[in-house]
Amino acid sequence: MEQYKTGTLACYTDGASRGNPGPAAFAYILVAGHGEVVEEGSGFLGRATNNEAEYRALIAGLSAAGRLGSSDLLVCSDSELVVRQMTGAYRVSSQRLRPLYMEAQALTGHFRAVTFRSVPREHPFVARADLLCNQVLDMHMDRS
Repeated sequence: MEQYKTGTLACYTDGASRGNPGPAAFAYILVAGHGEVVEEGSGFLGRATNNEAEYRALIAGLSAAGRLGSSDLLVCSDSELVVRQMTGAYRVSSQRLRPLYMEAQALTGHFRAVTFRSVPREHPFVARADLLCNQVLDMHMDRS
């Protein structure tokens, strides 16, 4: 497994909920500095809010980047709430989000540096993460 200790790995995340709360999914995409997709992942969460799904995507992406050995990480999300809470611009007042926030904060401690950036949902990697979320939700809905 290739290690990413010398360069920054980018992590693009998205969460989706059909209904709020409702069936929810998360996705992340890890991208090396030269634009190569290193890993992507997605999963079904059951019933959750959109913000919970956004945090689950972040947690999964942070975990994957840590497993790959990245020391520096750029996290890009279209969730302004998650980005602003993780950077300290917003407090976490929701009791549902607080444990997810705490878990994500703990995971950031495994990196030398983590930078959070808000990006538009039209960003190609965020759009890809959104597509992965919707594929998971469609697959789950087909089984129901």
